[in-house]
Amino acid sequence: MNRDTTTPTVRSMPGERARDRSRQHREHAAKSTYVYDFVWDLSEEADGPFCTDVDGNILMDFTSHVGAAPLGYNNPMIVDRLREFDLVDPLRIAGQDFYVSGENAVDGGLPGPTELMDRLTDITSHYGMDTVFLSNSGAEAVENAIKIAYDHTRGEYGITFEGAFHGRTLGALSLNRSKTVHRKHYPAISNIHDVPFCTHNDTQSSQGCGCGFFTSDGSKLRELLDPERGHVAGDDVAYLIIEPVQGEGGYRIPSADFMDEIASLCDEHNLLLVADEIQSGIGRTGEMWAADHFPIEPDVIASAKALRVGATISRKEVFPDEKARISSTWGAGDILASAQGVLTIDAIEEHNLLQNATERGRQATERLQDANLDGIVDVRGLGLMLAVEFETNALREAVVDAALKRGLLTLGCGYKTLRLLPPLDVTEREIDLACDLLIEAVTDAQ
Repeated sequence: MNRDTTTPTVRSMPGERARDRSRQHREHAAKSTYVYDFVWDLSEEADGPFCTDVDGNILMDFTSHVGAAPLGYNNPMIVDRLREFDLVDPLRIAGQDFYVSGENAVDGGLPGPTELMDRLTDITSHYGMDTVFLSNSGAEAVENAIKIAYDHTRGEYGITFEGAFHGRTLGALSLNRSKTVHRKHYPAISNIHDVPFCTHNDTQSSQGCGCGFFTSDGSKLRELLDPERGHVAGDDVAYLIIEPVQGEGGYRIPSADFMDEIASLCDEHNLLLVADEIQSGIGRTGEMWAADHFPIEPDVIASAKALRVGATISRKEVFPDEKARISSTWGAGDILASAQGVLTIDAIEEHNLLQNATERGRQATERLQDANLDGIVDVRGLGLMLAVEFETNALREAVVDAALKRGLLTLGCGYKTLRLLPPLDVTEREIDLACDLLIEAVTDAQ
């Protein structure tokens, strides 16, 4: 497979073998959010955004496995480096009780959890962060973020935002405000307040956008925390948690006025700010962290997906001093995933992929906006965190299906939004090719 010339080729999607494999998988798998029967054939060629399924279809994957494969398939920036090392078993250790080091790990050997934490404190140093707790997943990263916040502040209240999605564990679910199916009938952490998330970003003041966040007296959050009129004292707030760009809620980019107000209130009330960067972090938006685009100053960052492991990053004084206050059998113990995380950060920095994400993201939004397609409400994006919002959910679903039949893998988010997550090293040709396929899909789905 030559990435420079490959194009999607679809005979039947899903094909017979994919349907059989999907049925076999679901025989014992709990019912979940299966979008479609895409079955990647590990034995066939795959490169960058291109992969081959079990029926021989060549597909263009613009989901990046919901951002968890930030450099696409078999990227030489990762796989060539991994081939240098003699991998061992076990590749997962009880990381809180054992440490690991390859020969000359500091001088180019197999990087592990220690090296990953070093990279993470380096790319969060502008926020004064110097301490990391590694875990298995994004939900665990969020759980530990709010746990250390409760411990550090001794506050009893949490503040989240409408449209938020922070994970599927019970603590994280308590913060979700995106879809009812995520939370119904599950118990929730008490004392969680929510306020609107403002996305009004034109030249007029956000105070006229009608989102409900801004009021004649300032904002809903300001009113909530007001010492005389509010009903939550700033000193009693354990944390305010925000996705700098909302993911599952619909790839919603916050307005400048909104983020200014969040930053101002965090300073005014000394609120501990948790940035959920599970989907938006590690270069996806054209900065290493989506928070870097805005005036907010996170006290804690939760990362995962592109990082390959979960990570809660903050300052030493925010983490508990008490032994075993936070812990995990496998925390800091996934050697291979930690190595992949290190190599991913190194590749982003060495190959200038933040600039590529910015340029290719601009190319994609301009192409899709210029197409001026019927049925599309909005085309938006920050870096390569891209979204197309449709007039109806039915049209969005029809476009996802029509794109799939052309070999372009996409995913929905929010209620009627389609998201695109190309690999961070996506090329100009690949963006044009994907946009052509998506434009055809929208036209046919009308």
